[in-house]
Amino acid sequence: MSNTILDRINADIDVLKISAYAAGLPRFIDEHTMNQEQLEALEAVFDFLRDQKEEMIRLTLLKMSHLPLKEPKTFEGFDFDLIRGKQAEALKSLPALTAVNAGRNLAFIGPQGVGKTHLAMAYGRECCNQGLKTTFLKATELNQKLTDAVKYGKESTTINNLVKPSCLIIDEIGRCVFNKESTRMFFDVVDRRYNKEGPKTMIFTSNLSPGKWGEFFSEDSSLLCALDRIFDNATVFMMKGDSYRGRRLETIAIETGRPRSVNTQN
Repeated sequence: MSNTILDRINADIDVLKISAYAAGLPRFIDEHTMNQEQLEALEAVFDFLRDQKEEMIRLTLLKMSHLPLKEPKTFEGFDFDLIRGKQAEALKSLPALTAVNAGRNLAFIGPQGVGKTHLAMAYGRECCNQGLKTTFLKATELNQKLTDAVKYGKESTTINNLVKPSCLIIDEIGRCVFNKESTRMFFDVVDRRYNKEGPKTMIFTSNLSPGKWGEFFSEDSSLLCALDRIFDNATVFMMKGDSYRGRRLETIAIETGRPRSVNTQN
């Protein structure tokens, strides 16, 4: 039993990355003739430290992701019971994060209010929970970021920062037009993510089918190459149905104006 406990303690030490400081731990245990109860207490301490580190990493990743921390969008908060269709199970399997583990891109396409952004945010949040760096940007925010990068000569740094995340989410493609410089930088981001090692999923949401995205980018040749790489290994969810918005709307009919006079004479 003691060897099993030591194995678990050593696993915690690896997670905490303190192997250099804990190399003498077996000798310390032996010199102090630690019994089973003491070893279990020591294991509990290392378990606590490991859990604290993992929670700190999770919270840091969430803060850096730009995902909403107040009233967050989660898979638990999405009503999968309302999903219908022959391929409904593919959508319901999103919480398993198979796409990011397989390096596949995702796109949620459909009208407003069907849950596209909710699902994209929920996926990003679960990636953070699993220790994967995630970045969420509205298309308008990405456009401004790329425009500012050109303006201030920070193209390389900006592109590098967009390549690093394991999961990069771009919400609402079709809400703004990217100029030539921004389109070229967008292509560079997609191209470098396509060729990078490790997790590299990109998630897009849009009211428009990908065939219409070209209207919002310049430099057609660059766009075609970028789109090829985006959808070379991807799952696209074409979503239909009624909007979720307004389901808690309460309408109250009232009448305003001066009170009507009451005629008391018969």
